[in-house]
Amino acid sequence: MSEGILDFKLAGPGEQPDIEYHPDPAKYHARTELRLKNDPELPKTPLPAGFPDKVEGPIVWEGKDWTDERQWVYQLNEAELEEIDDAIKYFQNLNIPLGHINPTTFPLPTLSPTLRSLSRELYSGRGFFVLRTLPIDNLSKLSTAIAFAGISSHVGPLRGRQSGNGAVFAHIKDLRATHNLKEIGNAAYTTDAQVFHTDAGDLIALLALEVAAEGGTSRIASSWRIYNDIARSRPDLVKTLAEEWVLDSFGGDPPYSKRPLLFYEDGKVILQYSRRHFTGYLSQKRNPNIPPITEAQAEALDAIHYTAEKYALALNFQKGDMQFINSLGLVHARDGFRDDEKNTRHLIRLWLRNEELAWKTPAALQHIWDKLYKLKPEEQNFPLEPEIRKKAGGVAK
Repeated sequence: MSEGILDFKLAGPGEQPDIEYHPDPAKYHARTELRLKNDPELPKTPLPAGFPDKVEGPIVWEGKDWTDERQWVYQLNEAELEEIDDAIKYFQNLNIPLGHINPTTFPLPTLSPTLRSLSRELYSGRGFFVLRTLPIDNLSKLSTAIAFAGISSHVGPLRGRQSGNGAVFAHIKDLRATHNLKEIGNAAYTTDAQVFHTDAGDLIALLALEVAAEGGTSRIASSWRIYNDIARSRPDLVKTLAEEWVLDSFGGDPPYSKRPLLFYEDGKVILQYSRRHFTGYLSQKRNPNIPPITEAQAEALDAIHYTAEKYALALNFQKGDMQFINSLGLVHARDGFRDDEKNTRHLIRLWLRNEELAWKTPAALQHIWDKLYKLKPEEQNFPLEPEIRKKAGGVAK
């Protein structure tokens, strides 16, 4: 055994492995070394039935493949910005609830075909793009909300529920000074780094209302590239990811759910997970009364993270930028950051879906997708101020 990991021990039966929200490279390498020492045949494990040795396509990329942000940034021109301004006024004159924002009520005659093309890029291409730049300093909070929802509706017309009160907006901001610390169990509401993960739903749209004084870089990586790497070197971890896991519901009823994290559906690799459901974070501790994860699962979580780090692309998020990500085919993370009096990082998030272009939803995720997207226009809530997302029962998410 390597020097420096002599004190590391694998968990016994019924024990939670020594793993936290923030990955520890020393523990990761120690766990890997011990597991391979105990079972040298692990790398010879067959892939799960139906899973390919390798997946290919434009979404299989590495960060080094992108050398110029003009490859993924679409710069809005003056005519398009005027069209967006006209669409804001058009919708406001309709005097209808914000839930009715759609490509018809927010018309973009010349920009819409471009946005539809970019939507195809999300589902059938590289899986991400940035729209630059919405002049939010010239817009009220309500007009900004209308613009964000309206533009996004041309990319993904369906908006997903993000909170029990029907909120389709989520504010990503450090809320520790203004909200109850006991409700904060998600790094999104702190200045802490967010580790690689996916969100629920098909597409993520983020609008930067303000950027940090320092740090906060957004990072994305191809889940398909990660899959190819792990399938080649450690197919046993692919098998682990494709088996059922116990996800802590953090006070929900029932206290946990069970499903795989990795799927191969209709020729597409889909990774769907958030690390904190297995490790806890801040006030949301892993429930000691639910089944613990296994050592294989702990290693798989770290393998995803460190492989994503190896192939990640850093995105330069500017104020007024709108970032769109395929959350089925990419993982994303965020560096820790520092705010000051003039610069307070603040994003708004939408979860979107384009039914015309959408990938087939795995059966184990269908009930989640139904809950997200079967939301009538009049049930949609667009909070203009930050709030802690809550489940229907009032439990913080």
